[in-house]
Amino acid sequence: MIRNSFFLLLCLFASCNYFKPEQKPESIARVGKSYLYKSDIATLVPAGTSKADSILLVRDFINRWASQKLLIEAAERNLSDKKKSEYNALIKQYKIDLYTKAYIEEVVKNTVDTLVNEDELKAYYKQNKDNFKTNATLVRLRFINVAKDNPRFATIRNKFFNYSKKDKKFWDTYALQFKSFAMNDSVWVDMSQVYYKLPVINPDNRDEIIRPGKKAEIQSNNDVYLIKITNVIDKNQVSPFEYIKPTLKEIILNQRKLELIKQFEKEITDDAIKNNDYEIYK
Repeated sequence: MIRNSFFLLLCLFASCNYFKPEQKPESIARVGKSYLYKSDIATLVPAGTSKADSILLVRDFINRWASQKLLIEAAERNLSDKKKSEYNALIKQYKIDLYTKAYIEEVVKNTVDTLVNEDELKAYYKQNKDNFKTNATLVRLRFINVAKDNPRFATIRNKFFNYSKKDKKFWDTYALQFKSFAMNDSVWVDMSQVYYKLPVINPDNRDEIIRPGKKAEIQSNNDVYLIKITNVIDKNQVSPFEYIKPTLKEIILNQRKLELIKQFEKEITDDAIKNNDYEIYK
């Protein structure tokens, strides 16, 4: 009797182990019938990571993987068939959208002409410039921030306010002595950049300084700011061509892409009809 009981327990134990899923080669974790393999974490740990940090990274990854598997299995068991049907439809549509978007982008990238010449930009600007109003005051200026005890200060000041392109070598020589500077007064910048670059200008004194043709010499502690305002465009005025040139280019390119996509969709549909791959049944 004892021998029979022992044999029965042995069989029960063996049967339990028999039904327990066997660890698969190279697997490092299991949730239900899903396995995580060493190859899944092959590139997880960056080179040079310490052993302790590597262990933490791998352990956290395994725990997140297990949690996701357990949650999706619980969701599939407990969500209603109606809900699962709705989500499966969304997943199917998302796949369609994702694939078609990627394919069209690839076609556009390899087909659209990205060269926009100056004449095209100017023509588009002329036709649409009233749609491009400034969001802030725009300024063209040049400035120098130099120590007031600089031994060549008088020369620097004179050449700055009587600026000449012939003095390029002079400015290249002394530029390293300036704490900050901007000599290209053909570029439009908005007031936020002016405030940032020139802390001596603020909302209280801006109307006095930010005027076309204004020359200013402002001391601040041991520094002197030499400023020449070339031009000013107030807020809500037509933006200058050079300032919005990059935006114009993007708009024209986007229009080309939209036209190409529309043409491509029409051609692929027409080809399908011609080849009897697309039919509408009445």
